[in-house]
Amino acid sequence: MRVSNVTVRKRLVTVLIIGLLLFAVIDVRLGYVQLVLGNWLSEKALDSWGRDIPFEPERGEILDRNGIPLATNVSAPTVYIVPRQIEDPVDAAKKIAAVLNMSEEKAYRYITKNSSNERIPEGRKISNEKASEIRALGLKGVYIAEDSKRHYPFGSYLSHVLGFTGIDNQGLMGLELYYDEKLRGEKGHVSFIADAKGRRMPDSTENYIPPIDGLNMKLTIDSRVQTIIERELDIAEATYHPDGAIAIAMDPNTGEILGMSSRPDFDPERYQEVAQEVYNRNLPVWSTYEPGSTFKIITLAAALEEKLVDLEKDHFHDPGFIKVEGATPRCWKRGGHGHQSYLEVVQNSCNPGFVTLGQKLGKEKLFQYIKDFGFGRKTGIDLQGEGTGILFKLERVGPVELATTAFGQGVSVTPIQQVAAVAAAVNGGYLYQPYIAKEWVDPTTGMVVSRNTPIMTKRVISEKTSEQIRYALESVVAQGTGKGAFVDGYRVGGKTGTAQKVKDGRYMENNHIVSFIGFAPADDPEIVVYTAIDNPKDTVQFGGVVAAPIVGNIIEDSLRVLDVKKRTGQIEKKYTWPDPLMVEVPNIIGLTTKELQQYLIDLRIDKSGEGTVIIDQAPKPGVKVETGSTIRVYLGEK
Repeated sequence: MRVSNVTVRKRLVTVLIIGLLLFAVIDVRLGYVQLVLGNWLSEKALDSWGRDIPFEPERGEILDRNGIPLATNVSAPTVYIVPRQIEDPVDAAKKIAAVLNMSEEKAYRYITKNSSNERIPEGRKISNEKASEIRALGLKGVYIAEDSKRHYPFGSYLSHVLGFTGIDNQGLMGLELYYDEKLRGEKGHVSFIADAKGRRMPDSTENYIPPIDGLNMKLTIDSRVQTIIERELDIAEATYHPDGAIAIAMDPNTGEILGMSSRPDFDPERYQEVAQEVYNRNLPVWSTYEPGSTFKIITLAAALEEKLVDLEKDHFHDPGFIKVEGATPRCWKRGGHGHQSYLEVVQNSCNPGFVTLGQKLGKEKLFQYIKDFGFGRKTGIDLQGEGTGILFKLERVGPVELATTAFGQGVSVTPIQQVAAVAAAVNGGYLYQPYIAKEWVDPTTGMVVSRNTPIMTKRVISEKTSEQIRYALESVVAQGTGKGAFVDGYRVGGKTGTAQKVKDGRYMENNHIVSFIGFAPADDPEIVVYTAIDNPKDTVQFGGVVAAPIVGNIIEDSLRVLDVKKRTGQIEKKYTWPDPLMVEVPNIIGLTTKELQQYLIDLRIDKSGEGTVIIDQAPKPGVKVETGSTIRVYLGEK
């Protein structure tokens, strides 16, 4: 049958249209793949062909407030293997095992793994010498990536605060963990193109993405103050063999922590060698215990602020005990202190006297002040594991609970809470949030990226009340139970504390935490120092005997390095046996050797030089020294 020309043309047109449509679809698809999916497909191909050798960033350094490094980095290269590029696995395993001190069998297992790249554990963070030995082998598929590990140049110094890092330079404890995100930086890498067997493509270029180093962190810690604290705790450990010890120094006007330490401590680079409870418990912020008499400062502040007592005019008779609803809280002094002013109640740390202050306040007011001073909640310090302490619930506070709380028994607080609270009591009434991280610094430019500033959380008492507290606590150190902390010329104020430890709901016998919290200068405080010694051995367990001298030493040496000038108007120290008598060094420059005889009554003289006239002396005039001390004089001629 003959097909007409019209039908043929229609069929040709139909075929043509179908062909054009197919071509259009293919063309659109190719265009879409080329123009729209091209970059994505290229990236997928590179992901398939590409191999990355990671480069770790430098972790940010941790510095004290004066720029002294406390946590730094040291070079520690890491060995990477690209298994498919290894030409002779047996030979490579033998050579690598010899350098890295591992078995050939283990090295062979890593070299022959079916992976794009592999890290041998024994090749992680090795010395530069070992890395040079690996490079010298000249093995294809073996790479050395730059890496580092954390180094703490002062060992156990500030260990609980700094914390430590893991094998991947990740923060695991302390500031290293708390600020890990800012310290760790971002990884970089070197990329190259490989074939399906993992062999490097000839003439391919490497793409290097540099790592971004972490920010340096400058602390509020002053290493000079920290060194003094570490020294005093070391001496306390050697002298008293305690179960534990802590010390905190803070600027009361900002909340900046100047020093913090505890015992037992550890070396952050060898933290695996100590028990977990040693490195995982930063006692100054973690531990909670009954504060004892240091807590009386809060009761005193509340009573003064409410104008319920006049320290000079109001009096109290202490027979050695006080009856409260069938309970009998006792004074530490058998037989009591007798008739005394309330200033003497503070000086003598008289429990019955403070019970009466608590009764004058009532439970609502006393517990409101306790909460206002920050107890019962975290201070917000930038460290993990901070405790909150334990307070009585107000509805469960009866006359006995009110009485014991007033002198620091039956409640539980943390050391950092006490430091912040006492700082507020003596700085004019301002409660500050303690903090340790001061500034973040770009390691390349040295520019400050951000900084933390003081946070005042509450005004708790007036300046007038704070002034009265400073005077009362200075008198405690000059004439009361805190005389061990007396420092000539620096006007130290403070309060002792001796608290029984509790075990299984009962107080332990002859097992106390003895403490002292002090501040100076008393007219304008620049430092608050708290020290607690847990169960000191072979001594009388009193805060005034054990802890007060430690705080006195820390305050005296810290104020010297901080260049704080001595003050006038200091309350004279009341001497009691066996306190050494102090005498003021006279000015003897210009006197002759014959005229020295009148000064030999209280002091010894050590002469040097030739001549008959004194041209210099040490110590300088005006310094107070113990009776019988030696004064060195230098002789010459007029």
